Amino acid sequence: MHRVFQTFIDRVAESADTAALGAAMTAAAVALDLPRFAYLSIPYRREMEPSLISTYPPPWTTHYLEQRYEQIDPVVAQACRSTEPFEWGPEVGPFKLKRSQRQLFDEAAEFGIGCGFTIPIHDGRGPIAAVTFAADVCRRAFCYRIEEHGRVLQLMAMYFHAHARRKLGVDRLVDGVLLSPREFECLEWAARGKSAWETGRILGISRRTAAFHLDNAKTKFGVRTICQAVAKLAAKSTSE
Repeated sequence: MHRVFQTFIDRVAESADTAALGAAMTAAAVALDLPRFAYLSIPYRREMEPSLISTYPPPWTTHYLEQRYEQIDPVVAQACRSTEPFEWGPEVGPFKLKRSQRQLFDEAAEFGIGCGFTIPIHDGRGPIAAVTFAADVCRRAFCYRIEEHGRVLQLMAMYFHAHARRKLGVDRLVDGVLLSPREFECLEWAARGKSAWETGRILGISRRTAAFHLDNAKTKFGVRTICQAVAKLAAKSTSE
């Protein structure tokens, strides 16, 4: 266990991006016989989008995020209410399910996510993230691993979050406003003098999509022009 944990710490510390972070946690989870993991950065405003790093099947994560399931997910709700780790699954967990939540669980089970162990992460302002280790069903081996390594998994979750937070959020916090990854990218290219069309070509998206993200950034800042939004970004760079 010590070797697994030390290797995890080393790999996370060396990670240059979220893909490398995910690979580090994946390797550690596999070494501990834990099939899947998910790190969800919980938005502090309902209209904001969460950020997700996971080994869940991509069709499921895409569907989950598109449907904004984090707003009804009982696992996320419990992670927001409590700072204590908890187990969940069929007839297991500290919550009663509404019809929509039971449907969510049924859909997740179709993708091999039937039960799990979730570690809430809070700061002085409240819930900010959750790390979950999941399996298709709560077999004895999975439950034993959770019981045996629960404390270490909590330490891993906190360490992972400390690095993921920098990759996912802090760099995109401008004048107290958290931009989405695409909004931040488009604004950066606008600051370099690129038009929406040029930005779209660079990022592999359409001009309309680039303009959409720039408009979102303006709305979040409460400004009317791209130049004013770029000025916010420039002020951030100057203060760092």
